[in-house]
Amino acid sequence: MKHLLFSAAIIAAMAFSTAVTGYKPGDTVQDFKLLNIDGKKMGMATNKAAKGYIVVFTCNHCPFSVAYEDRIIALHNKYAAQGYPVLAINPNDALQYPDDSYPEMQKRAKDKGFTFPYLHDESQAVATKWGAERTPHIYIVKKEKKKFVVKYVGAIDNNSEDAASADKKYAEDALNALLAGKDPEVNFTKAIGCRVKWKKKAGE
Repeated sequence: MKHLLFSAAIIAAMAFSTAVTGYKPGDTVQDFKLLNIDGKKMGMATNKAAKGYIVVFTCNHCPFSVAYEDRIIALHNKYAAQGYPVLAINPNDALQYPDDSYPEMQKRAKDKGFTFPYLHDESQAVATKWGAERTPHIYIVKKEKKKFVVKYVGAIDNNSEDAASADKKYAEDALNALLAGKDPEVNFTKAIGCRVKWKKKAGE
């Protein structure tokens, strides 16, 4: 059943346009201030020691996000000490999906033992600006002369169902390249996951 669920979701995801909107590799990103699960607002400039960030648009309820949670935790554990911590952002409309509400984010982070920020994009302005389309959707940014520049956009790896079977680890490859003083050879892939749950417009 789980395999069928993922297979159907992947087919549906691939049916959408591959047109890229929002930030692309090479773009300088605008900083933000969002509410963290600790009750404080923060953005990329908050951590002065960061060389960059693994910005992950994710959520609580999407099966893809759930499948990648341990991998997101592993990325943070491996790369935060090297200057690239995770910044997780939940952009989903909690009115339509209560599992993605701020209190549920706090609960999920506690249950999973998140040691990285989990930010609430309640207005969805950040997800819109960045061009996040799915959960999870990864943006790796590098700090260059006090600006943050996009170096990689897309998927974490090429197997949403089984981490051990992934033979293309896009996020790790990009981060390893940056730490070696190089730009990633692959700087864009198609993010596979649930569509971001946008707020309904008036009249919908």
